[in-house]
Amino acid sequence: MPKLKLDISMSLDGYIAAPNQTLEHPLGDGGMRLHDWVFGLKSWREPHGMSGGESNADDEIVAESTRGIGAVIMGRKMFSGGDGPWARDPNADAWWGDDPPFHVPVFVLTHHEREPLVKDGGTTFTFVTDGIESALAQAQAAAGDGDISLAGGASVAQQYLGAGLVDQIQIHLAPVLLGGGVRLFDGSIPKPVELEAERVVASPAVTHLRFQVSR
Repeated sequence: MPKLKLDISMSLDGYIAAPNQTLEHPLGDGGMRLHDWVFGLKSWREPHGMSGGESNADDEIVAESTRGIGAVIMGRKMFSGGDGPWARDPNADAWWGDDPPFHVPVFVLTHHEREPLVKDGGTTFTFVTDGIESALAQAQAAAGDGDISLAGGASVAQQYLGAGLVDQIQIHLAPVLLGGGVRLFDGSIPKPVELEAERVVASPAVTHLRFQVSR
């Protein structure tokens, strides 16, 4: 059975986005600092159509996290690039451009029905209006023997964690205090989730924490 893996960057004070998210600044004011550690890595640059990049321990973590992924689940805000008048248009295009970096089927949780959106490079966005279980079932069918990446945002992660459907959590802990914004864990998970600490990998730029979810 494919595993559902939550893989996300978070600030030291627990935020995955800063305040004031807009189309121009989808992670809010200063929120892009959460991902400073990844932009120069070879395994991040290649799927985004860029050459070069560093090969180090952080690069190995990114390459590992994308290897074997057969489908992706995300929320509507992550699909559309934050919150604002443009993002609230149910028929808006993805802010990821014509060739998104996923290269696998992506299932977007939304309240608005629309036809699948086919992009270059093997990415097709399918819009799911009947809940997280349906999105997971469709992602499992599309992934085949591959795993499923739970890309975010916070609300989607909280729903899957609360339903006991997540198998693995990997948090990339960035050395920054945002002081506000969108929390990954905001108290909305209805019951305790038991985790088994599996690995810690630290570099000067980021600390990678990986947990298996105990059943």
